[in-house]
Amino acid sequence: MERSKNGAPSQGLMHFGLMLAGLGTALLGPILPLLAKQWGMVDAQSGLLMTAKFCGAFLGGVTVSQKLRWSLLVGLVAGAAGFGGFALSPSMGVGCAGLFVGGFGLGQIITSINILAGRRLTAHRGSALSLLNFSFSLGAMLSALLAAWLLPHFVLRGVLAGFAGLFVIGLLVLWMQMRGEVSGVEDFDAASTETGPQMGLSGRVYLYFAGLLVLYGGLETCLSGWLTTFALRYGEKTLTVSEYTTLLLWMALTFGRLGASAVMLHVGEKTTQRWSLALAAGFTAALAMAHSAGAIAGFAVLLGLSLAPFFPATFALLMAERPTARQAGIVVAVSGLGAAALPWMMGVISTRTGSLQLALGLPFAAALGLLAMSLVTARTRQAAD
Repeated sequence: MERSKNGAPSQGLMHFGLMLAGLGTALLGPILPLLAKQWGMVDAQSGLLMTAKFCGAFLGGVTVSQKLRWSLLVGLVAGAAGFGGFALSPSMGVGCAGLFVGGFGLGQIITSINILAGRRLTAHRGSALSLLNFSFSLGAMLSALLAAWLLPHFVLRGVLAGFAGLFVIGLLVLWMQMRGEVSGVEDFDAASTETGPQMGLSGRVYLYFAGLLVLYGGLETCLSGWLTTFALRYGEKTLTVSEYTTLLLWMALTFGRLGASAVMLHVGEKTTQRWSLALAAGFTAALAMAHSAGAIAGFAVLLGLSLAPFFPATFALLMAERPTARQAGIVVAVSGLGAAALPWMMGVISTRTGSLQLALGLPFAAALGLLAMSLVTARTRQAAD
């Protein structure tokens, strides 16, 4: 199943790396109201912070090397530098620069680990990737939880500096694992590790998967990035209580990934993907019409559960097509374009209409677009079902 079970990075380090990536991806959502107050930003400006981070993530994803563990090493360095710089930022402009570098690191980490895992874990690939991405969702969940716990007692700068330090720990562990390897193992993460020949994606299939990931990146980030602000405005609760609403979304995504791992042992990835999107579209529309803290929290949970299977199911379908490393990297990375553009557009719509509820029409449209694409499938070599 894999050429070297003891090669760097270890399975444990891959889980740790994705947990850090989850923390970094969900970082802005819980602290956005605090940053908006501190730097005097309107919604459109707040959206620029998300855009900077996810533009960096896109660049990081598309520049992943064939030597995937070196890309992971670069990602950990960039994460430490970028989020460390963000912790010290005195203004929005400097903060955007730090987030761009940190986002670059996240793109390198997420893409390199998912490609490595997709090649190593070939049996029940969708289920295995769902279990691995549980760690990503766990990190995102911890982002909201730690914000609610720590920010009432510690300054934001110190919390962010501590987060940057976690990348340094991961960097040291990876470096020690690489130094401890015997000669001849260094190329285990190259293209030859695939159990079958790498055929590469046709242009149509390539664009199909890229389109799916662009829309999904925007959908998930619109919801996770704006949910705290939405709950604060329409749920009539304090910032801390609103942060717990975002926590509920990520908890549902986290434990939904565990459930999805079990489901995809018995149900095909394509069927799972379609049900996920149909439910997500309905729950997004319901969230936009919610007017109480309880209803917002309830729909946050339902959205998390419905979205949980999408990425592992879709990435499993992608890897079954045997893309080259560069193709897989670009497909994963383009999710950063959607994650950069759609939340910013949502902020612009909210600013111009004066209603974040109306702005939720954007992620609803993204969910409908994804469902339509899933129903009209591009021709692939092997149907997952």
